[in-house]
Amino acid sequence: MPWHTHTIMSQRLEFVVLAAQRSVAFSELCLRFGVSRKTGYKWLQRYRGGGAAALEDRSRRPHRSPGRVVASVAETVLALRRQTAWGGAKLRLRLQQLGHTTAPAASTCTEIVRRADLLKQEPAAGPRQRFERAQPNELWQMDFKGHFATQCGQRCHPLTVLDDHSRFNLVLDAASNERTASVQAALTAAFQRYGLPEAILCDNGGVWGRLSSRAGHTPLSVWLLRLGVRVLHGRPYHPQTQGKQERFHRTLGEELLGRHTWRDLAHCAEQFRHYRQRYNHERPHCSLQGATPASRYRSSVRSLPQALPALEYPQMEVRVVRAKGVITFGNQTWYLGEAFATLPVGLRPSPQADGQWELYFSFFKLGLLDFTLPGAKHLARPISALQSPQD
Repeated sequence: MPWHTHTIMSQRLEFVVLAAQRSVAFSELCLRFGVSRKTGYKWLQRYRGGGAAALEDRSRRPHRSPGRVVASVAETVLALRRQTAWGGAKLRLRLQQLGHTTAPAASTCTEIVRRADLLKQEPAAGPRQRFERAQPNELWQMDFKGHFATQCGQRCHPLTVLDDHSRFNLVLDAASNERTASVQAALTAAFQRYGLPEAILCDNGGVWGRLSSRAGHTPLSVWLLRLGVRVLHGRPYHPQTQGKQERFHRTLGEELLGRHTWRDLAHCAEQFRHYRQRYNHERPHCSLQGATPASRYRSSVRSLPQALPALEYPQMEVRVVRAKGVITFGNQTWYLGEAFATLPVGLRPSPQADGQWELYFSFFKLGLLDFTLPGAKHLARPISALQSPQD
C-alpha cells in the first residue's frame, strides 16, 4: 500500500520513530499510517541500518542489465543512422553483415535512434502490392531525379537506372543536362559493363519519347530499338508505373542529396560513386527480405555490339523513312517521326485482318497501317492512327 502523498519523508520518519517506541502495537501503527506490515518493516529496517537518509526513495534501475546494448554497438547504430537514415530493420541487418553476432533487435535499434533524437516520423504507408520481373535484365527503369544547383552555379541532373528484379542501381550519373547525348553516353557505359536488358521503362519525358506526341519516338529510343532493347513508357500522369524508380529517388534524396552542400559536378560524381557502392552492396533492402541488390543481380548475357546491327527485313516490303519522317505506302503518306529519318522500315500484311499492314523497325513491331480507317489519302496520318502493339 502507498504512503499518503504529502510530506512522505516526514511521515516515514515519524512512523519509524513511533515504531521504535513500541507504545502501540506494530500492526495498529501500520493501520494508522495506511501502509502494510511489509512496507512498515521495510522502512524500519532501512532506518535502523542507515538513519533518516535511508528513508529516501531508491532507484528502481536493476543492478545488472543482461540485455543492455554494448556501448560500441550503440555507437555503430548511431553512426550508420547518421550516414544513411536507415530504419531499425536495416540497421540490424547491417550490423549482422558487419559481424555483430549479438546485434540488438530492430526495435532496440529504433529506440537507440529515437533516444538520440535522430528518428524521423513518417506517415504510415497504405497497403501495397509489389510486382517485379522474374529475372535480372528483363526490365530496367530509367528516369531523371529532379535537378539541383551546385555552389559554383552548375546544375546537376541525376540520371538513374534501376534493375526491376534486383533493385540494383546500374546508373547514377551526375549529368550536366538532360539531352540525348548525355543519356546515351551513360547508357553505353552501363551496357559495356552489364550487358543489354530486354527492355527499358521510361516516363513520357522529351528525351525518350512521349506516348501522347505525334511522333512517339526520339533518336534515343530509335538507338535502343536498333540495339534490340524494347522501349516502354509509363502511363502519362501515373508515376506509380515506375514505383521502384520513384522509391529509389526518395531514398536517394533522404540518404544522400539532402545531406550535402554540393560544390560542383565533380563533387556530385564522387559522392554518387560512394553512395552507389553502399546502396548496391551494403544497404539491406526490405523488398528483398534484407538482402542487398548486388546479391540478386546478374549481368546480362547480351553484350553491347561494337557497331549497330544492320537493318534487314527478309520477305517484307521495305521503305526508307524520308527526312520529314514519312513513308509512302499503298498510295498514302504515313508519318512515323523524324527520329526514323534515312532508316529503312519493314511492312508485311497482317494475318489478323484484311486492309492492315504490320510496321516493323529492327526487331520490333511499331504498329499497324490501317487502310480501313476513314480519311483523305496522300495526307500525313498522325502516329495515333497507328495501332500500338500489345505488350
